[in-house]
Amino acid sequence: MANEPVLERFRELLRIPTISRPDPADMDLTEFERFIDTVERLYPLAHRALERERVAGHSLLYRWKGASSDTASVLMAHYDVVAATDEGWDHPPFAAEVTGEGDDRILWGRGTLDDKGALTCVLESIEGLLAEGFAPAGDVYLSFGHNEETAGNGAVEAVELLRTRGVEPDFVLDEGGAIVEGVFPGVDAPIAVVGVSEKGITTLKLTVEERGGHASMPPRDTATATLARAVVRLNARPHKAALSATNIEMLNTVGAHAKGIYRFLFTQTWLTRGILKLAFTRLSEETAAMTRTTQAVTMLQAGLAENALAERAVATVNIRVAVGSSVAEAVEHVRRAVNDDRVTIEVADPSEPSPVSPTTGPQWESLRAAIEQTYPGTVVTPYVMLGASDARRYTAISDHVYRFSPFEMSKAERDTLHAKNERMRVATFLRGIEFYRALVRGL
Repeated sequence: MANEPVLERFRELLRIPTISRPDPADMDLTEFERFIDTVERLYPLAHRALERERVAGHSLLYRWKGASSDTASVLMAHYDVVAATDEGWDHPPFAAEVTGEGDDRILWGRGTLDDKGALTCVLESIEGLLAEGFAPAGDVYLSFGHNEETAGNGAVEAVELLRTRGVEPDFVLDEGGAIVEGVFPGVDAPIAVVGVSEKGITTLKLTVEERGGHASMPPRDTATATLARAVVRLNARPHKAALSATNIEMLNTVGAHAKGIYRFLFTQTWLTRGILKLAFTRLSEETAAMTRTTQAVTMLQAGLAENALAERAVATVNIRVAVGSSVAEAVEHVRRAVNDDRVTIEVADPSEPSPVSPTTGPQWESLRAAIEQTYPGTVVTPYVMLGASDARRYTAISDHVYRFSPFEMSKAERDTLHAKNERMRVATFLRGIEFYRALVRGL
C-alpha cells in the first residue's frame, strides 16, 4: 500500500520512549539522541534543505528559507511523552501496534496524539513538498520541544534565540484543539476548535506544620486534620463562572450551524448569556472548565510512620487561570477559601493566561482554509485551550499564536491523553499530513 512507508516511519518514532521526567537527571537522554538521529535518517530531504540547530540540549529548531525572509511562520510540536508502563494497556505503549483493517485501522501508543503525531505529520508534509520542488514564500521554522510535558526550557530558549535574531513570526501553530463531534447539543457538523489563547497555570503548596508526637496521644488538631479541612473548604468554593469574549464568539460561530432552540440559545447570547453560563457549569467537567479558573488538589503528603503524628502536611493544588483573570486573583481566592492562618500558601511557577490571538486577518484565514480543505464541512471556531502548551512561550514574539491538532478525536480518544491506551486512527494520521501540506502552501 502507498501509505505503508509513511505509517512505518511514524511507528518507528513511536517506539522510542522519549519520556519526560520532572528532574532532568532522571531522563534517559540516550533515547532522545536516538530519536534525533532517527528523524534525520527518516527525512533526508528535510535535513538537506533545512537548517537545523539544537536548543537547550535536545530541542530542535529548523529553518526552511523562503523566497523572502520578510515573513516567518513557526510550526510547533514536541517529541517528549509522559511516562507509561505496559500495565493496564490493551497494547504496550511503546510497541506501536496496529489493529483493524482498512479505514478502521488503529495505531496504539504513547505519543500518537500527544504529540509525535503532529511532529511526524509536519515532517512528512515537508518531505513531500520538497520532493515536488515546492519552496515557501516566507521562512518556515519548525520548533520541536523535548521537555514540553514538564514545562521545561526548550521552547523558552528557542523563543529567546529567535528574538535575539529579530525574528517576529507572523504565524505560530502548536498542538491544541482538534476536530470534535457531539460536544455542542444541536450541532451535527464536526467542529474544529482552534485555541486562540490558553489558560494560565500555577502550582500552590498548602502547608501545615505542627509539633508532631506519638500517635497514641493526638492533640485536638493535627497537621493532617487542619490541612484536610482546608482542602474541603477549597473544594467547596469554586471560582466564579463567566463567559469570556472568546466563549461568546465560539457559541455564535457554532450556533449558526445548530438546530432548533439551540440556534437561538447560541446566537442570541445578549439575551441567553446567563442561561448558557449555568448550562456550561453543569453540562460536563470540560464545559465547566471553559467558564472559570479551576483548582484541583493533585497531591497530598504527610507523615513518616504509622504511629507518629505528622509534623508537616502538604497539599499540592494545580491552578488553571481563566483568560481575564490572573495568578494573583487565583491565589487570593484560595487564601479566602482556606481562611486559616495555620495554612501557609506558596506559589510556584506562575504563568499568566496567554493573550488572545485574532480571529480575522490572513493568518486566521490561512489556518481556516487548510482545515476546511482537509475536512470539508467542518465548522472552524476559536476557543480557549484548557491545558498548557509550549505555544504560550511564543506569545512573547508573535501576536498570532494558535493551538490546533489536525486530527479527528472522539471523546474516548481524547480521554486517553496522558492516560492508558492512547491511540489514533491511521486514516486520521494520514489526513493530518494533508492538513500541513495545505497549510504550508497557503502561508
